[in-house]
Amino acid sequence: MTTVDTAIIGGGISGLTTAYRLARMGRSVIVLERQARTGGNAQSDRVGGFLMEHGPSTVNGMAAEVTALGRELGIDGLRRDLGEGVRRRYLVKDGGLSGIPVGPLGFLTSDYLSLKGRLRVFAEPFVGRSSHSGDESVAAYCARRFGREFADRVMDPLVGGLYAGLADQLSVSAVFPRLVELERRFGSVTMGAVRGRMRGGRMPGSRLYSWRDGIGTLPKALTAALGARIRTGTTVHAIRRLSDGFAVDTGPDGTVRARSVVIATQPHVAARMLEPLDGDAAAAVGSIAAPPIAVVFLAYDRDQIDHPLDGLGFLSPSGEDRALTGSLFCSTMFANRAPGGKVALSVYFGGARAPELGRQSGDALIALAREELRQLIGARGMPLQTRVRHWPVGLPQATVGHPDRTACLESVCERVPGLYLTGNYFGGPSVGNCVARAYAQAVEVGAFLDRSGPSESQDFSAAAIR
Repeated sequence: MTTVDTAIIGGGISGLTTAYRLARMGRSVIVLERQARTGGNAQSDRVGGFLMEHGPSTVNGMAAEVTALGRELGIDGLRRDLGEGVRRRYLVKDGGLSGIPVGPLGFLTSDYLSLKGRLRVFAEPFVGRSSHSGDESVAAYCARRFGREFADRVMDPLVGGLYAGLADQLSVSAVFPRLVELERRFGSVTMGAVRGRMRGGRMPGSRLYSWRDGIGTLPKALTAALGARIRTGTTVHAIRRLSDGFAVDTGPDGTVRARSVVIATQPHVAARMLEPLDGDAAAAVGSIAAPPIAVVFLAYDRDQIDHPLDGLGFLSPSGEDRALTGSLFCSTMFANRAPGGKVALSVYFGGARAPELGRQSGDALIALAREELRQLIGARGMPLQTRVRHWPVGLPQATVGHPDRTACLESVCERVPGLYLTGNYFGGPSVGNCVARAYAQAVEVGAFLDRSGPSESQDFSAAAIR
């Protein structure tokens, strides 16, 4: 039997970061990961000289915890900033791509929105605060403050790209809490944003970065640092509460005794583990849907594509009735993502908008992606490389009422001392949010361990990571 201070269930970025921070504090930890490979959906692979991102593709430069973590792990020198070729953002409009200059006023200076729609956005400072005290959907909030056209043609594709979700279902308080806070403090999102920029703020999109070998660099570095503290191919069957902690049953792999447990799994897995421990939390996390997503990766010769590919990629509003939610121009975003004279693209299907597409066969999705790219960017001929990654459980959907769910989950440790949850269904699916949440959770777990006194026995390495 293994005895540790903390057992972390799930070896994605959230679980690995929590374990790393606790190990840095000198706590004995073990990470139990069901898959043979750590990292969760943060996977990056070389495909015939091209780099494919199976999950997230960028880190926001404003995510201070990720920057600090990268420095500690020694991967700061591998950092790659967004390429200089990113000059425009693209959205589908009337069956083609509409280019919008990068910058805070891009939507207002382009003709993507109608004149009436742009004037309505300019009128936002004159819209009064809402008297509604409950949660709102992203669509309802943005229509109220910026007008229906902005909500449908800008925010709808944005949440489709970032969350694989629907703007009329997602909670604005959960997905874009900064917008709600600006309205609360200043009475206007626009005026609040202007004040922030006057104080030296920058647009997050201008500071995106990754690493030379992709986002997968981070979980690989965390895995290397944690070493034998990680057990892959290990399934947790149950968590049983003891008088002095928990017994984590891993079936034929034995039992782990832990003073504290952090569940860092997908919501449906967390619900199963929580059921015998905290029914309210199990119900809350079990109600979080995560519809399937498919990522199609294609590589072409540059002269097979008519479009200049001078942006991050493009997104498609629901009203355009396209099969895809969007595409990334991977080889424009960062250097060394494709050999010279070649380009790499990723196309996204499924999510809450069209979950059935996320389940289609690889061949069907490749054919669909090729046709969509033919129509939208003039892609011709056979791709040089194709790959499909199916995620049967995709991104958690923070639907209206999500703040109440997470409040219930945040208080699990009050009802079951020593039990904690972390993951991308709290602050959002971005790498920065997951790492920030893991940092905070590690501090809470460390404080609990301090309060509960020294461990009586540990037969797993408690040597701090330096």
